[in-house]
Amino acid sequence: MEAYRDQYATLFNNGRKVVVIGISVDADTTLASWARVSDFPMLFASDVGSKVGTLYDTFDAKRNQDARALYVVGPDGRIAFVTKPFRVLVEAAYTELGGVIDRLAPLPAESP
Repeated sequence: MEAYRDQYATLFNNGRKVVVIGISVDADTTLASWARVSDFPMLFASDVGSKVGTLYDTFDAKRNQDARALYVVGPDGRIAFVTKPFRVLVEAAYTELGGVIDRLAPLPAESP
């Protein structure tokens, strides 16, 4: 999540037409505390019962955690891009994600 935070302005157009939600099996109080301390500009959702992770086939029951997966939902409400697992340490993964965001939520053209 730190990589998302650190690249938020460029990668997610500073939140312009883009909402980032991190979903975790951690309790909401834990997520809220972590988000506050780490100054995250995105939202977090708690999936303590692993219902969301199970529904999207990202929950690993052996480890009791979700795998790193990334879903981009387009303006039409449909999933427009999926990557499982998201390669957090690979720069090309962010370049690819940035291209998807730019395609779905382009910045307005600057006027001369």
